[in-house]
Amino acid sequence: MGIMTSIFIAGKLPEGDKKVSEYTSITMKEAKEVFAENGDYIILDVRRADEFAAGHIPGAINIANEDIGAAEPEELPNKDQTIYVYCRSGSRSKQASAKLAALGYTNIVECGGILDWTGEVEK
Repeated sequence: MGIMTSIFIAGKLPEGDKKVSEYTSITMKEAKEVFAENGDYIILDVRRADEFAAGHIPGAINIANEDIGAAEPEELPNKDQTIYVYCRSGSRSKQASAKLAALGYTNIVECGGILDWTGEVEK
C-alpha cells in the first residue's frame, strides 16, 4: 500500500470545501466603467466616517473596515448582491473584501483606492 499525502497549496483548500473565501479584484478604471452603467450593485467605501465625509464615490455607502467583523453588516442583507469595495489606497479594501467573503458574501469585487478614482466625488 502506498502512503496517502495531502497537498496544501498557498491557501487553497481541497475542492468541495465551501469555506474558501474568495473575492475578485479589478482596477479603479474598470470600476469607473461599471459605475457609469446603472446596475444592481452596491459601492462600499470601507474608510473611516471622517474620510468618507471628506469625499467619496457618488452613491457609495460607508462601513468602516474596522466595523466589519464576525457579524453580517445590516446594511448588506443580501449575500448574493454584487458589492464593489474600495478604500483610500487599496489595503483596507482587500482586508474588508476577505472578511466579507469569509462571512459568506458571494459577489465581492475589490477595486482598490479612491486615490486612483478619476471621476466625480460626492461630499
